[in-house]
Amino acid sequence: MAKKVLFLSSANSARSQMAEAFLRALAGDAFEAYSAGSVPRDLHPLAVAVMAERGIDIGDQRPKGLQEFIGTAQFEYLITVCDRAEKECPMFPGVGAREYWPLEDPVRAEGSYEERLVEFREVRDHIEARARRWLVERRYKPVLELSRKGATADR
Repeated sequence: MAKKVLFLSSANSARSQMAEAFLRALAGDAFEAYSAGSVPRDLHPLAVAVMAERGIDIGDQRPKGLQEFIGTAQFEYLITVCDRAEKECPMFPGVGAREYWPLEDPVRAEGSYEERLVEFREVRDHIEARARRWLVERRYKPVLELSRKGATADR
C-alpha cells in the first residue's frame, strides 16, 4: 500500500505544489503525494511554467487548505517547505513523521520576468534534488528521468 505524504506551505501556490508533483512523478506507486497551504492562494503561473520544463503539468492542480485534510486523511509523512508553515502548523493528527525542508519562496522574487523565472527554476531544481534524495533515504529508487529543459546546476 502506498504511503501518504503531505507537503505543506503557507500559500500552496508554488513550493508545495512542485514538491507534490515531483514526488508523484518520481515515486511511482510507492507514495501518494498531496499538498496544502495554511492560507491557500492561486497556483503561480511561473511554477506551472518551470514544472512544464521538466515535463510535468501542474496546471490542473489546485490550491488546497490544510483544513481539507485535518481529520480526513492519515499521512505517514508531513513535510513543511517554508518557515511560516513550519512555525504555524498545528499538531497534525495521524502523522507518522514530520520533516522540514527549508525552501526560499520564489513568489517573492523581484525583477524582470526572466529574473523571476531563474528564481523559480532554482527552487524547482532544489525541490527535485531533495525529493530524489528523500526517496533514496527511504530505499526507493526514483522511477522517472525528467526533461532537463530550462535546468540549472544542481545544488
